Amino acid sequence: MKINILTLFPEFFNSFKEHSIIKRAVEREQVEINIVNIRDFAEGKHKQCDDIPFGGGAGMVMKPEPLLKALEGNKGKVIYTSPQGVKLNQVLACELSTEKEITIIAGHYEGIDERVIDSKVDLEISLGDFVLTGGELPAMVISDAIIRLIPGVIKKESYENDSFYNGLLDYPHYTRPAEYEGLKVPEVLMSGHHKNIDEWRLKQSLERTLKRRPELLKGREFSKLEKKLLKEIKEEQEI
Repeated sequence: MKINILTLFPEFFNSFKEHSIIKRAVEREQVEINIVNIRDFAEGKHKQCDDIPFGGGAGMVMKPEPLLKALEGNKGKVIYTSPQGVKLNQVLACELSTEKEITIIAGHYEGIDERVIDSKVDLEISLGDFVLTGGELPAMVISDAIIRLIPGVIKKESYENDSFYNGLLDYPHYTRPAEYEGLKVPEVLMSGHHKNIDEWRLKQSLERTLKRRPELLKGREFSKLEKKLLKEIKEEQEI
């Protein structure tokens, strides 16, 4: 997979490709990350990429010419990071991980000229109902969420248990030591009984989701086991 990121601040991404899972994915050629400096496509002595908005108002708008030139020959889906876009979630990340190539435009200032969005952008993505200084952080978050889902980057079972992958929040995790300053790991996790462990984890996921993000359970088709565990959870809460 190839990920192109168009930005006014390429230095922002200097360490993005140099650590942990992302670094290994790049070294194994499972993903290619191409950072594109939008200023390289701007004209004039000062390589100006922004200008005042027509109609007046505060802030500056990214000019269409450098962006459209940077997008020439683009072969993949074009994404623009925008608070007006659809919210990034695990389902969307899974869908994007199947693309051969994507291009992410990291907006800045008051945003980019609407003509670029109308003519070139396939999808606008938001991280949530808030505004950031620029689109560089969202571009990295979107890329990270996608890369870890590319086949072979991490083990499939690692992300299948992630929060949201199956519509539930993740269950609690523990490691050694089994006891620390009186705090103990649940006995079921050390029992070696895989069926009981799986059931305990599912119950914990359901309980956490019910408590923290109950809206995720609306419209869900529950399995027979999930219905049984939810009944137990609600009975325990009433005690």
